[in-house]
Amino acid sequence: MASEAPIPVTVGNAFEKGKFFIIEPSFWGGGRIPGLEIANEDTLALPGAHTVEPPNGDPNQYAERPHLIHVPEEGGLPRDFENLYGIWIVSEALKCVFESVDPDGFVFVACDFTLADGSPGSQLYFCGVLRTLDALDESASRVKIETGDFVNGKYYDRSGGASLIFKEEVVGSAHVFRTPFALTVFCDRMLYDAVNAADVAGVKFIDAADC
Repeated sequence: MASEAPIPVTVGNAFEKGKFFIIEPSFWGGGRIPGLEIANEDTLALPGAHTVEPPNGDPNQYAERPHLIHVPEEGGLPRDFENLYGIWIVSEALKCVFESVDPDGFVFVACDFTLADGSPGSQLYFCGVLRTLDALDESASRVKIETGDFVNGKYYDRSGGASLIFKEEVVGSAHVFRTPFALTVFCDRMLYDAVNAADVAGVKFIDAADC
């Protein structure tokens, strides 16, 4: 598997800071994790698969409504933003923020949520990012580009640090997106500001120009 040499950071990249961000659930710290499980995981998973796929916008993707349960022995009650087996779990409050900024960028699937005592918990959702844009300006960015046996032929490897610069003419009016060459989700300043202004917990931002 070949790897291109990282492109040196230029002074101009400093002016890109604060424009685009990686958005992801934050770590709890202290070895703690959310005590969430999917009660009907076997029913929701594709035949022959061992895990549930994130929502993809297909209303018939899941055979039944997802059912989350709180298992105190495994961890605490979920915050507004969690990652469970690669699926984003969001609260009603965070869903509202996401939808208010970029309703076409996300998909949500309502879940049942049962507390440890059997009572219903707060409304939670599976959340997925629908938009994929080949928007990275590779010539202006500093990132290792791995080529070889990848789904889309290459992979953006941020290990060791990176500076990701995006083509704003490709991003256009999008406020959230993935690239075809990484699992990372990116957002713009508008979504960053909206989330920070809301009373939500568990969201982590990393400046894409210095990540």
